[in-house]
Amino acid sequence: QMQVAESGGGLVQAGGSLNLSCAASGRSFRTYNMGWFRRTPGNEREFLASSAWSAGGTFYADSVKGRFTLTRDNTKQMIYLQMNNLTPEDTAIYYCAASAGSGWNHERYYAFWGQGTQVTVST
Repeated sequence: QMQVAESGGGLVQAGGSLNLSCAASGRSFRTYNMGWFRRTPGNEREFLASSAWSAGGTFYADSVKGRFTLTRDNTKQMIYLQMNNLTPEDTAIYYCAASAGSGWNHERYYAFWGQGTQVTVST
């Protein structure tokens, strides 16, 4: 079992930055794939990035590559998502998730989810 909770969302102007945090509690954190997703109304959750223990690296969706950076601190059981050069299209609810399996690039692989944090980017 793993519990996760996001924080750090808010309102930012286009071109600005935000840093989201995700605190995890549970055993064997370092062996979990930890991911960031987002959802806009009427859509399924979109994969953004994963620190994938099963795959041995950090991976990004093309839509955020070069703008978003996921970092992980196994000692603190935290992951972060640094988001730069934000646009209004990045407005969404952002979720942190944990997966104990081998998959990492789709929401179906993740069993443990936070409540989400709202990010709003204004023009």
